[in-house]
Amino acid sequence: MKLSKLISSVDVRNKVGDLDLDITNIHSDSRKIKEGGLFVAINGFAKNGIEFIPAAIENGAKAIIVEPDVDVHSLNISGEIPVIAVENTRKALAQISCEFYDHPSKKLKLVGVTGTKGKTTTTFMIKSILETHGFKVGLIGSIAVYINGEKIEDTDRTTPESIEIQKHLATMCERHTDIAIIEVSSQATKLDRVTGCDFDVGIFTNLSEDHISPKEHPNMEDYFHCKLQLLKMAKYCVINNDDAKVKTIAELLPDKTIKTFGIDNPSDIRANRNDVKITDSLIDFSINYQGKQEQIKAAIPGKFSVYNALGAITACSYFDVSAETIRKALKDLKVLGRSELVPNPLGITIMIDYAHTPSSLESILTAVKSYAKGRVICAWGVGR
Repeated sequence: MKLSKLISSVDVRNKVGDLDLDITNIHSDSRKIKEGGLFVAINGFAKNGIEFIPAAIENGAKAIIVEPDVDVHSLNISGEIPVIAVENTRKALAQISCEFYDHPSKKLKLVGVTGTKGKTTTTFMIKSILETHGFKVGLIGSIAVYINGEKIEDTDRTTPESIEIQKHLATMCERHTDIAIIEVSSQATKLDRVTGCDFDVGIFTNLSEDHISPKEHPNMEDYFHCKLQLLKMAKYCVINNDDAKVKTIAELLPDKTIKTFGIDNPSDIRANRNDVKITDSLIDFSINYQGKQEQIKAAIPGKFSVYNALGAITACSYFDVSAETIRKALKDLKVLGRSELVPNPLGITIMIDYAHTPSSLESILTAVKSYAKGRVICAWGVGR
């Protein structure tokens, strides 16, 4: 694709060189640039992308994009390589990626899930429900990328870089996927990873203190508003009506079509609080769905799992799935490392959970203690 077309929607501040050349690949990682590539030199938290321009050129970069304060004339680059200064390199990368892959999110239905906790489990629940209904489904999340039931690759962050998202969405379109689901972190919206994505449904699971640091969010208000961006981007919204902060979204976004879920407060999809059963192996609750009282079970214990299931069900109600489909999809669902029960010959309850922050660890231990009949032994550690 011509460089001039790729940057047609980007806020360009300065440029030198011929823009009438073909670009065959794009990346912000110089190691992933190939012959005919466009290298976007992002000023990161630890390194400045302009340091890697020589490596990108050596790998085949034919054009460079830099931050607005970079003097494009001062860079020691061959005159044959155009250099473009843009207002926001991260946003530019997302816009260029959408253009390069022909805006794949507009060709399928796109669901985004955000929140402090529950994103992974909720996305897997949605995936299972929609697949059971008969849809071809793709998933981009913190465990892996899946397309139509096949695991494509493992992932190492909640939401990949924008170029990776658009590449995966384009592959889904090629494979005739109907609906794609993305875990959307607060950093994903703050750093423009999902800019340009055309979300049909956005879900906000909950909000608790997390990711407050100099390199992430200065305070809870910034954290909340970064997550709120997903719902601003979506046509339809789903919110947790039992979360004090999340429930305010209905007032903050009065023009949006919003469905709510909860246990304690009146909601569009509400579990009967007197009928919620939680054991060491499952959750069991009833909801009013499509005008009928329906019993739902899921093999992921914990009260938070009830909320995750309610959020997933509410999101899938936009796609008119049946109660029977929901029952089949959730009954035996397992999510890697999320309240994952481990079969063992001793007959004791062993659970693996991804809890990696103080609030997450407290949440899982509180859940376990609510149904544990004996001692609770916790082994906790971190990777190196």
